Amino acid sequence: METQTDAGIYARESAYLGRFVQLGVAGGRVLRVSFPERPEPEASGEHPLLDRLFTYLDGVEPVGFEDVTVALTLPTDRRTVLERVRTIPYGESAGVREVAATTAGLDPEDEDDLTLVRSALAENPAPILIADHRVRDGPSAAPPAVEQRLRSLEGL
Repeated sequence: METQTDAGIYARESAYLGRFVQLGVAGGRVLRVSFPERPEPEASGEHPLLDRLFTYLDGVEPVGFEDVTVALTLPTDRRTVLERVRTIPYGESAGVREVAATTAGLDPEDEDDLTLVRSALAENPAPILIADHRVRDGPSAAPPAVEQRLRSLEGL
């Protein structure tokens, strides 16, 4: 997808979200996706991944991000949850219990495991790329208004 030379901060304003979509990228990996009201001053508006994200936000056709490398610098158990969430297809949703039931090593009847799933969702460094808005009863790392717009876009 990206090259090793694209390290930096990239942002573009989304009329659909009413905010900027901002990426932090280093070493060909996405470090963070955020939705600030104002981008970082040094942010560039040009990046191939921003182009793909805006195609997704146009809502004309489903766009996947499975090939995008996200730097998940979280504890292994949380990373495993987010890797599972990443497999939820466009336009589909799952509940926190279902995510726990389909994540290796987690028990959907164990409250600690359900708390772990919720914590991983809240700490997601790359909403949209790791579509936590597809977990219908869990928190999203995106602001609530952004989460609702993403859910609406996908008909959830």
